[in-house]
Amino acid sequence: MKARMILKRVLGLLCAALLAGATVAAPLQASMVGTGSLIEQEQAQAEREQLLAMLEREDVQRQLQAMGVTEADAAVRIARMTDAEVRMLNERLAELPAGAGALGVLVFLFLVFVITDALGVTDIFPFVHSR
Repeated sequence: MKARMILKRVLGLLCAALLAGATVAAPLQASMVGTGSLIEQEQAQAEREQLLAMLEREDVQRQLQAMGVTEADAAVRIARMTDAEVRMLNERLAELPAGAGALGVLVFLFLVFVITDALGVTDIFPFVHSR
């Protein structure tokens, strides 16, 4: 009975010490977030959503299927693209004439997919061997 009492006290002290140690965490740091960075984040998200919306088009889906890429694979790839890559793709889409954008986007996406397969990031195309 006495051993049990000692064990309870030791465990109680241990829990108290752990809780006290948890409150002495790393110091917090607060800083101002610039409006420019918030706008850039929102713009990058909007550009990414624009690309994802393009994947829902029937002609784009047909072309992707012809290349052996599913819509889900393309969406994952777009999600993994950097903001700069998404911005570059959207700029290229804006330069293409109306109606010709789908083929240009698909060629560009195909190239991005092949490059990421060659780098070993993904494995979609069996004919691309990573190093």
